[in-house]
Amino acid sequence: MKIVLKKDVPTLGKAGEVKDVADGYGRNYLIPRGLASAATKTAVTNVAAHKAASAKQSAKTIAENQALAQRIAETPLTLKARTGEQGRLYGSVTSADIADALSRAVGRTIDKRDVEIDEPIRHLGPHTARVHVAPQISANLTVVVQAED
Repeated sequence: MKIVLKKDVPTLGKAGEVKDVADGYGRNYLIPRGLASAATKTAVTNVAAHKAASAKQSAKTIAENQALAQRIAETPLTLKARTGEQGRLYGSVTSADIADALSRAVGRTIDKRDVEIDEPIRHLGPHTARVHVAPQISANLTVVVQAED
């Protein structure tokens, strides 16, 4: 019996897949519990259309995230901080400070956990931070720390 899975079934497959199962398993377990439906021509066509729409949406999201990563890489970020003698900061510039400033510069919320710096910034000058935009998409950001007037 051919079925279309409506929900993920751990030992069988993921939602939207067309599977061939034993008649009793399909009729007595999967279909009554709402985990699957019979693989009619219409159901298979709907699955194919859903997969195509999902792939198109995924491609659009990836393109948007890559464009954002490109904007972040091209945007030098300048932060002002109070300094003492020899250009050392009072306190430090953290990933939260960078995320707030970057959110204002880009116009999109950036979480502080997505900003990765080796250690808190305690000196004036240019520094590099890594921003994780999406899984497997990240950008290097140049952070310039200047003294407050």
